[in-house]
Parts: sequence; structure tokens; C-alpha cells
Amino acid sequence: MGSPIEMTPVLDRPALARTDPTDQLTDVLALPEHLRDALWKVESAGLQPADTPDGLIVAGMGQSAMGGLLARAALGDHASRPILNARAYGLPPWTTPTTTVLCASYSGDTEETLACYEAAGALGAPRVVVTTGGRLAAQAREEGVPVIPIAGGLTSSTAIGYLVVAALEVAAQCGAGPRLTSEIDVAAEHLEELVVAWGPEAPEDSEAKALARALHATVPVIAGAGLTTPLALRWKAQLNMVAGVPAFASELPELDHAELAGWAGADSLARFTAVFLDDADTHPRVQARIALTREIVDAHAAATQRVATRGQTAVERVLSLVLFGDLVAHYLAALRGLDPAAQGLVDRLKAELGS
Repeated sequence: MGSPIEMTPVLDRPALARTDPTDQLTDVLALPEHLRDALWKVESAGLQPADTPDGLIVAGMGQSAMGGLLARAALGDHASRPILNARAYGLPPWTTPTTTVLCASYSGDTEETLACYEAAGALGAPRVVVTTGGRLAAQAREEGVPVIPIAGGLTSSTAIGYLVVAALEVAAQCGAGPRLTSEIDVAAEHLEELVVAWGPEAPEDSEAKALARALHATVPVIAGAGLTTPLALRWKAQLNMVAGVPAFASELPELDHAELAGWAGADSLARFTAVFLDDADTHPRVQARIALTREIVDAHAAATQRVATRGQTAVERVLSLVLFGDLVAHYLAALRGLDPAAQGLVDRLKAELGS
């Protein structure tokens, strides 16, 4: 009698629904619609131009901060002033009254972001808020600060389209970069095609499903470079939060100056998978480093993978890997039998801090 045939788990809609009772996947697939709705919501906020020579600070935590990082990557060389993040209980000491501060919090109750909002007000810096409500929206409306609304019923993770668009539009409003409205519209159309290619109705050997299976039962290490550096952070966070696995992010070429040495001991410690996020505009020397680093790491990793951005403009390319990484995280959660909305350890920390 032959040995039993090992069945590969199916990652279609019915299978995914079994571990996703709140249907988080539908919100991931709605990224194109979120981008279009976000543009309308920014218009509804009635932002006024506020030329701030010292640039833009996006104050937020977790995925609410990610909008600023991804917007900066999407602007690329078109950014004409600093666009930086503040992820703490206050603003950087060099913040001036001629710095616009975008306070981003999905819930509107993130204590670090509320502290940044108050600090910006004390400085007299122009403020804009992007949130669903909470204390942040209440304070902003009371003080006449513009509020960009986010659709309710999402999570800070699945609201990423709103957060990216808000950061891009505020960057344009304060003179830190050009408006990219048409690029956002084109990206939304492109993402609709990628939803078909990578979504749950795609073949079982499609790229996102195949990568999730390759990552299963391993520790993912995501490496980015240039435009894909913040995308590596986004992937890491999604794998942590959605798939419930430890994951780590690195940046090339810095990875090659210390971290590479550590891979020599990787195979004696655990099963690691290295994923290199590439882009057509990556510096040629960095592309050479990706190829050579992958070859070296492969001898000590469970597997190595390369994933490239898709699209023409930087906005398209950034958002293509947002969608890809989010789908991979949800597929991996299904393979592990986990609810992608469950965040037990994070919820425990917040509860204990609150008490």
C-alpha cells in the first residue's frame, strides 16, 4: 500500500471564511474602492493651503503611521520638503511652527498621537487630523482643526488606503510635494486587475497563495530597498498582526554590512525564509546586492523569495505590494487556522496599560 497523499490546503473563499468570521479579507480586496473614497473624503474636509517650509510630520502609531511612510515612498524624488514620522509621546525637538503636523489615528484614541496633537497646538504648528472619531476628532472639531474622515467598520490595517491618500494630499497642501490625484486613480484601476490575479478566486498556484505556503511554518525576514523599504515594514507588521507570527524587516544595502553575517547561524536556530522586495527603479548596485545576498542566504534559510512591484508610477508600485503583502498575510493566517482579526497580546497590553 502506498503512503497517504498529503493534501495542499485550498485557499479559496469558503476555506478562508472558516477562519475569518468578520470577513477581513473583503476589506483587503476593497483597497481600490478605499483609494477613490479617500480622495472624496479629503475633499470633504475642506483643507486650505498652508505653505510650511519645514515640511510635514505624520504623527501616528502602528498602521496609522504607515500611511506617512508609504506616501513618502510614493512621492519619491517629487518630494520637495521633509516628510517624516513621529511615533512617540511627542514631536521631534526640531519641529517648528512652520511644520505641518498630520495626526493619524484610526480610533482617534491613540494616546501617543493625542500627545503629539497637543504638542503641535502648543507650538502653533498647522494641524490636520485623519481619523474615524474618538477624542482626537472631538478635540480637532472643537478647535477648528480640519478632520479627514476615514470609513468606519475597518481596522487601522485595512484602512491603509485612506491613510496613504490623506498623507499624500496633506503633503500637497503644505507644499511638500505635488498632488497625485490622477496617479491614485490609475493605481486604483491597476489594483482591480491585481485583485483578480492574486485574490481568493485566483488559481491555487497564483503568486500570493504560493508565497503564503512558502512562508508557512517559517520565520519571515522581509528585506526592502529604496521604495520598498517601508513596504518591508508593512509586510512585517501584517505578518505579525494578521498571521500571528514573528517576522522581521531589513533594509538593503545596510543588511549586507552586519545582518548578513548572522545568517551563518540561521539554520541551527530555526527555519527562516528571506523575502526580498524589489522594484524596477532600484539602484543597479542594490539590485546586484539583492541577487548576491539571496544566493548567500539561501544556503542557510528554509527558502528565499523575490517579489517585485507592479505598475508604472511609484504610487501604483507601492500600492501593488501593499495588496500583495496583505493577501499573503491573510492566506498565511488561514493556513495556520487563525482569525486574522485576533490580536490577543496587543489587546492584553492595551488593557493592562489602561488599568
